[in-house]
Amino acid sequence: MLDLNDLRVFERVADLRSFSAAARALGLPKSTVSRSVARLEDALAARLLQRTTREVQLTAAGEVLRGKCAEMLGRVSEAVELVSGLAGKPHGTLKISSGVGFGVNVLAEQLPGFLLRYPEVDIILDLKSEIADLVSEGIDAAIRLGPMPDSSLVRVRLGSMQRYLCASPKYLKRRPAPRSVATIAEHDAIEMPGSDGRPKSWTFVRGKESAKVEPRARICVNEALTIHRLVVKGVGLGIISGYVCAADIKSGRLVRILPEWSPPPVEVSVVFPTKKELSPNVRAFVDFMKEVTSPGVFWQRDPAAAAD
Repeated sequence: MLDLNDLRVFERVADLRSFSAAARALGLPKSTVSRSVARLEDALAARLLQRTTREVQLTAAGEVLRGKCAEMLGRVSEAVELVSGLAGKPHGTLKISSGVGFGVNVLAEQLPGFLLRYPEVDIILDLKSEIADLVSEGIDAAIRLGPMPDSSLVRVRLGSMQRYLCASPKYLKRRPAPRSVATIAEHDAIEMPGSDGRPKSWTFVRGKESAKVEPRARICVNEALTIHRLVVKGVGLGIISGYVCAADIKSGRLVRILPEWSPPPVEVSVVFPTKKELSPNVRAFVDFMKEVTSPGVFWQRDPAAAAD
C-alpha cells in the first residue's frame, strides 16, 4: 500500500526539483527524503525521478504522478480539516458573494445578527453584478437569484422574491398610469439589457393568465438599484424587487401599477461548492439565512405591510 507521507515527500521534491530543498522545506533529514522517494518508487514499480549533477528531473511517470499529487493531497488535507471542524464552533473567515442589490438591502441588514451569533467568524462580502466563479475565486457561499444552471454546486432554496411594476407620482402626473398590460409598451421604461444587448421583455401573470410586453426603455442599465433610483426620480416605469420598493410603496414615493398583474417571482438560493458542504462556517450561514428569510420575513410580504 502507498504511504501518503511518501506521496507528500515526493510532491515537494518534484516541485522544488531538489532533495536538499525538499528536506529543508519539510524539516526532515535528506536521507529520510531519499528513502521515502525510494519506497514510493518500489511500491509503484516505476522510476519517478532522475538525478543529475544540477537538479532532479521527472520521468514521464513522475510527471503524471506529480500532476495528480497536489490535487489529491489537497483533498486529503481539506477532508481532515472539515471533519475535525465538525465538532467545533464556526470560526475564521467566511467569503460570501452576492449581487449588489441583495447585498445592500438584505445581507447588510441581516449579517450583523450572524456576526453576533458567531463572534469568531469574520466575513468577506463580495458584491458584484456578474456571477462569480465560486471555485476559482475562493468563495465559500453565494446568493443566486433565478434558475440554477450549474449542477456542480450545492443549492439550498431560501424562498421566492416578489417583484412589482412601479412608477413615481412625479411620472404619473406627466403620463397617466396604464390601464392594461398592453398599454405598458406605450410608456417610458427602465430595464436591464438581455444577452443580446436589448431591453429584456416583461412578463406578467394574473391567476392562470400571462401576458408579455416589450418595454420601450428610455434607459437600459445593468444594475437593479439604479433602476429603483431612476423610477423614484420619475424617469419611467420599472420592475423592482419587493425588498427594495415595499417601504416606498407604503410611504407613497412609489405607486404600484396594475396590482392585479404581477411579474413572476424569482427564486432565491444560497449555493456553495460541494467541497464546502461540511464546513462549519458554511453550514452556519445557510442555517442562518434559512431562518431569517423564512416566508413572510422580507420578500414575500405585501408592500402595504412594510415597516417605515
